[in-house]
Amino acid sequence: MLKPKIKNIHGGTLDALGMAIIGGEYVQGDKLPPEQKLCDALGVSRTILREVVKSLVAKGLISTGPKIGTIVLPSERWNWFDEQVVGWQSRIGFEPKLLEDLQELRSAIEPEAVRLAALRATEDDILALENAYHAMAAAVAAGNEEDYIQADYAFHIGLLRASQNAMFTQVGRAIGSMLREVFLITTRTPDDGIARSLPFHWEIVEKIRARDSEGAYACSKFQIDRSRKDLAAGVSRSDSTAP
Repeated sequence: MLKPKIKNIHGGTLDALGMAIIGGEYVQGDKLPPEQKLCDALGVSRTILREVVKSLVAKGLISTGPKIGTIVLPSERWNWFDEQVVGWQSRIGFEPKLLEDLQELRSAIEPEAVRLAALRATEDDILALENAYHAMAAAVAAGNEEDYIQADYAFHIGLLRASQNAMFTQVGRAIGSMLREVFLITTRTPDDGIARSLPFHWEIVEKIRARDSEGAYACSKFQIDRSRKDLAAGVSRSDSTAP
């Protein structure tokens, strides 16, 4: 477990201990080491450690009690809408089941956000979507995967923002790292998946601009369903090539 950087002791300690838990250094269901042992391992005071423990309790990673000590909770108890929790998991790698859960969440939320966007989007919202689409198209033409994923992420966050629903937008920010991982896997389909997906993105923009809420909903649902199939295929390919 890495010791925190001096310039931000609390943040560094939180990062180190959070990564240790999510990375499996401390197994789910087990007790964390005694307080002084953890302080020595991290090189911090008890005051700092206690504040960090409070933060990890709030994130759902651990629970504490006077008789049971500090217990690492099962991953289903972790707050997957917390940006730090998602960020830690991103650095370690996402399990396929978690990514599929994300796709199910997207299927429930994003088409409705797109439907609302067709009713509520401002001209600036629509221009932002068009700009993101053109950036995607340019990345496809240049064969630049990284730029494509960034533009695709901007497009889908733009859809949530255009709904004018603050909850949808906040969910999008929280799951940003997972979304990028999904986009990375689904762009690596053997049948030129990124070029194939462009028309579907543009069709959504056209439906929003035309204020066709039901058409926009249907387009979004179709795209996410196709993305789920691409994700399943991508995960399957990864499993088959794993050593």
